[in-house]
Amino acid sequence: MQFAKLQGTGNDFVLVDGRQFEADWPRLALAVCDRHFGIGADGLLVVLPSTNADIRMRIFNRDASEAEMCGNGIRCLARWLWEQGELPMAQEVVRVETKAGLRTVRLVRRGDELVGFQVGMGVPELRPAAIPVALSGEGPVLSHPLRVDGHDLSLTFVSMGNPHAVAFVDTPVAAFPLEHVGPFVEHHPLFPARINFEIARVLGPGRLEARVWERGAGPTMACGTGASAVAVAARLQGIGDNEVDITLPGGSLHLSWDGVGEVLMTGPAELAFHGTWPGRVPA
Repeated sequence: MQFAKLQGTGNDFVLVDGRQFEADWPRLALAVCDRHFGIGADGLLVVLPSTNADIRMRIFNRDASEAEMCGNGIRCLARWLWEQGELPMAQEVVRVETKAGLRTVRLVRRGDELVGFQVGMGVPELRPAAIPVALSGEGPVLSHPLRVDGHDLSLTFVSMGNPHAVAFVDTPVAAFPLEHVGPFVEHHPLFPARINFEIARVLGPGRLEARVWERGAGPTMACGTGASAVAVAARLQGIGDNEVDITLPGGSLHLSWDGVGEVLMTGPAELAFHGTWPGRVPA
């Protein structure tokens, strides 16, 4: 099996072309994402044909669960299409079918050089039942108190096609025990479909820092939907601007949201290497 390894701000993926063969994708994700016995990745990206877009993307976390959408992953998909020569020089936008719906990726060029990707991340969903969060009301839900394992959190809930809980802190995010608290938040009964968990801090006008515990993957270097959720939550809380730069362990992403429409995210994606998987491909 041929594969490509890519990363977007340190969030890394194994990509396979599912147009060429079929497999048990969840079982394959478990095998290839293992960092000791496999290739090592936060997730498996599967490229598939689409009847209503240029391409279809499925993403499986390293625990074999399927994610609805991934902002870093979709940029990596666009980079791979570019590297494969599947995008003409004149093409500016790639339309991608995801489990969360149709998403668009705009290629950011400097002359003939491809320097980044702007992703239309969709309109944030703030209704608790649609996120989903086991709370009544129409939303948005801001600063909801939740105590987990001795930690008092104040959470804002956002769906970017997948569910997020954002907590703002006054101390550096590196000091927060994310690896310990993250599993308690992800699996809390308040979240019927589990949840992604972000810790964020305002650094200054238009600048934030964040760390992410990804549902099904654990702590990752970056998360595009997570950064989008942080930008939305910050604006809703009155502590963020329409345009923000969010620093994550793997790098920075630029987010834009006017408070009404679609969130736009701009960031890099790079090909690390191509390879051949020598193991059995589960059917």
